[in-house]
Amino acid sequence: MKEAVSAVNLQKVVGKRKEEVQDLVVKEVPLEIRIKFFNGIEFVEKRLVVTMRTPGNDFELAAGFLLTEGIIYSHSDIDKIFYCEEIKSKEEEGNVLIVVLQKSLEISDSIFNRNFYVNSSCGVCSKSSIESIHTLSKNELKKDFIVVPYEIIHSIPVHSIHQQDVFKHTGGLHASVLLDSIGKALITREDIGRHNALDKLIGALISLKIDVSDKILFVSGRAGFELVQKCIVIGIPIMISVGAPSSLAVDLAKEYGLTLIGFANGEKFNVYSGSQRLSV
Repeated sequence: MKEAVSAVNLQKVVGKRKEEVQDLVVKEVPLEIRIKFFNGIEFVEKRLVVTMRTPGNDFELAAGFLLTEGIIYSHSDIDKIFYCEEIKSKEEEGNVLIVVLQKSLEISDSIFNRNFYVNSSCGVCSKSSIESIHTLSKNELKKDFIVVPYEIIHSIPVHSIHQQDVFKHTGGLHASVLLDSIGKALITREDIGRHNALDKLIGALISLKIDVSDKILFVSGRAGFELVQKCIVIGIPIMISVGAPSSLAVDLAKEYGLTLIGFANGEKFNVYSGSQRLSV
């Protein structure tokens, strides 16, 4: 947790009384992701994207991002990942990542023309329509997924909060949690950005080769289009969020048969699509 937080001095005010205290805040630091690939003649290295993230699980973040953007198709497409040692400033140390892709993987120059826009609140806003998901999704969501009772859905937000180690100390992080069909948390990743937390989780999933066709995804915050898109690409059939989904997220969930649940707080939730996977 140490790399994810910083100690700060502040004034705490209660009513008219104030006191000087020290508290922890979550770190927000830019990460530059570069890819090194074979262009048919030689290996070349190019900058792909810069994202604001919470340090930690950076290799998983990069792998998850590349997979959900359709640049790689499995973890085996990656030869190695490492931090760049040829840095220009102290600020770049540990914050420039190079992903070396397998020589056999073909990379189109068009990926460098995409309008990647990534920050801690927005996510990846490079997709302009639902049709773009067709080129990325390699999985069909499992149709005969075991039906999950309402009581398990109610329990997931409460149990997932207990999985957030850094959140307990800062209150400033989003989380993505993978759970089994009885609501048991399997993997948790945290980050100041919703999309980064999910990319870290996805990076872990593809590295560990976990079958997600009968799993549940819980995300803190709202269920934006980019999070629903990533959930579908990786093949998780049920997604639960504590916030609201966007209209585009609902349209995408319906088209792909994703069970999309919002406003889950332990007592109630809304089902926007895929109600066939739920039971009383």
